[in-house]
Amino acid sequence: MTDKDLAEQMMDLSACTLPTVDRPTRLAEFDAFFADSVIATHRPDPTRLELTLAAGLDVEQVGRDLAARESACCSFFTFTFEPGPAGTVMRIETPAIHSDVLDAMAERAGAAVAGAGR
Repeated sequence: MTDKDLAEQMMDLSACTLPTVDRPTRLAEFDAFFADSVIATHRPDPTRLELTLAAGLDVEQVGRDLAARESACCSFFTFTFEPGPAGTVMRIETPAIHSDVLDAMAERAGAAVAGAGR
């Protein structure tokens, strides 16, 4: 699957109430967050993605803000934050019916982490 395919999949969601015109901006926000703030990804099961966040005063706050805004338009996402041995873990969960959206998010996060050399 190409990066373009992933972007199209994430922007073509009937369950999302974010106006279509705003979706590329939100996708760019997630990409920047993944590249700047995530040091590791883990996919323990098809409905959960775990992102280990970099240390920093505002990293978790940026993640929480992005999660709150995303939950407001895509209510199928559940975001939680928990301290972990390597840093705060941001967990993203979806019902099985939306695991394809989480697949796309995991691909983008993994590519950003790899691209940043982490």
